[in-house]
Amino acid sequence: MKKIGSTLLLAALSFTSNAQQAANRPTMVAGFPVNYSEDSAGNYTLPDLLKCTDGQAVTSAKIWTQKRRPELVKMVEEIQFGKMPPAPKDLKFNAFDKGTPALNGKAIRKQVTVYLTKDTSDHKMNLLIYLPAASKKPVPMLLNISFAAYNQIIDDQGLLVGNIWKDGKKIKADKPSVFGKMDVEQFMDAGIGFATVYYGDIEPDFKDGINYGIRKEYLKPGQTQTADNEWGAIAAWSWGLSRALDYFETEKQIDAKRVALQGASRLGKTVLWAGIRDERFKVVVASISGEGGAALSRRNYGETIRHISDPSRYLYQFAPNYHTFAERVNEMPFDAHALVALMAPRPLLLQTGSTDYWSDPKGEYLSAVAAAPVYQLFNKKGPQTPQMPAAGDTSLLLNELGYYMHEGGHGVLPEDWKHIVSYLKKYL
Repeated sequence: MKKIGSTLLLAALSFTSNAQQAANRPTMVAGFPVNYSEDSAGNYTLPDLLKCTDGQAVTSAKIWTQKRRPELVKMVEEIQFGKMPPAPKDLKFNAFDKGTPALNGKAIRKQVTVYLTKDTSDHKMNLLIYLPAASKKPVPMLLNISFAAYNQIIDDQGLLVGNIWKDGKKIKADKPSVFGKMDVEQFMDAGIGFATVYYGDIEPDFKDGINYGIRKEYLKPGQTQTADNEWGAIAAWSWGLSRALDYFETEKQIDAKRVALQGASRLGKTVLWAGIRDERFKVVVASISGEGGAALSRRNYGETIRHISDPSRYLYQFAPNYHTFAERVNEMPFDAHALVALMAPRPLLLQTGSTDYWSDPKGEYLSAVAAAPVYQLFNKKGPQTPQMPAAGDTSLLLNELGYYMHEGGHGVLPEDWKHIVSYLKKYL
């Protein structure tokens, strides 16, 4: 099998080289200028993570866990991602590939349909699972959420040909994808299972996607759109990942207490929120998550809330409340450092790219620095200095709050996967 690293690029910002990326940095988006100068990033004061809303100091892991964390989760839910429903009572699974030797004998392959509603004709997602064939006991897993149907990103002739969304319609995923291929064998060699799901199976990724996705099923009679504090598409994708974990809990060959999440770009935001909301996930790898993910919103650099939440762009991915802070970001009662800190004490790896100016890798790093004191409450390590590591520097990779930046732009490169596997081997 030809081993090709997965390069997941945000389609709307797909650059073919570092030089081209630098040349094509958008300077005006949704009618608003974009800043790429550190001198113009602005001065800001981040909300204090270690002070409760009533003024009580957070001096212990207990106070964080019992008081500060819940109030921050509620803030982020109400303002940024929106409230999501609990697991459906009608959740059903159909393992239509119950275990087939694959990947030159290294893996056992399973394919499962997860039905998200009682009506099995719609709202279903297909999970692809590979388990190390050599394992004699339940294995840890990496669950990846992908921009492509799984038959498009993995070389395996036995895969179901899925459907993808294109121009507002569902079509067969029978053509090659721009998102490259995933080398699954590296996970099998590490003794880690691998699973992936296409995000569009849960909710389409376009403005009117609510008319076709899972969110439609939770609208009240007569309601045509979500309320100001209700879930956007990112929360819907996150919710779907929890339903995949619901299936893992029924699978005897999977250790459901050792499941990691990975996604890139808007799906990096997705896995971060999924890990925060569902503490069953043990590890999160948030790749190039940028604005709305791990990058500080108060830093005026690259994409901002004003850009990302504009109705002409990605407001549908968030709770409508998020857009109300587009012009008053300094009044928001939290920032991205809260999202990072809310994973504590569980391991979180932030993976970025040095020339991914739009997503602000420095803003992600400074977010981790600001969140590190929360990890310290649990005697866990995070970045200690505002001095950002150089591209390729792995010195912070294996911290519980880890950070790694490749030389290059908006993507997950083959060498990134090698580092991600090292991180997973340590914490899974």
